[in-house]
Amino acid sequence: MDMLLEPWHWFVLGIVLILFELFLTTFAVLWFGIAAVMVSILVWIYPDMSTTLQVISWTLLSILCTFLWFKFIKPLSKDKITNHLSRESVIGQVGLVIQLQIDNNIQVRFPMPLLGSDEWFCRCSQNVHVGDKVKVIDISGNILVVEPYPL
Repeated sequence: MDMLLEPWHWFVLGIVLILFELFLTTFAVLWFGIAAVMVSILVWIYPDMSTTLQVISWTLLSILCTFLWFKFIKPLSKDKITNHLSRESVIGQVGLVIQLQIDNNIQVRFPMPLLGSDEWFCRCSQNVHVGDKVKVIDISGNILVVEPYPL
């Protein structure tokens, strides 16, 4: 005799897997949890679905969710992070002066991380004030060289 799993079984499994993902932070089990919640909806709509079909549905939906993540969603995040990009990709980036230092050194916050950080100590040959926009024109060691933007 085939034991039918109830929709709440799949729902609880899905929520547990999704919550487990909070501790892993690797997106490894999230897709299995989402698929389990989707199977709970399917079992709720089609209550006579066999356990074998439920497991097959869960497997296929897990594969589909994982595929969709790598195909469509993950590539969207690559455009917003400039970590490990070349020097040329950093030059021209515009940021906001958040703090003035001594000797024309300033701290600038960029809207997206540049080379792994969104705040940089920069050197500017011209006087700028907190709140001014600056543009990267060069990199000198660990310091970005900037100029006021727009000129």
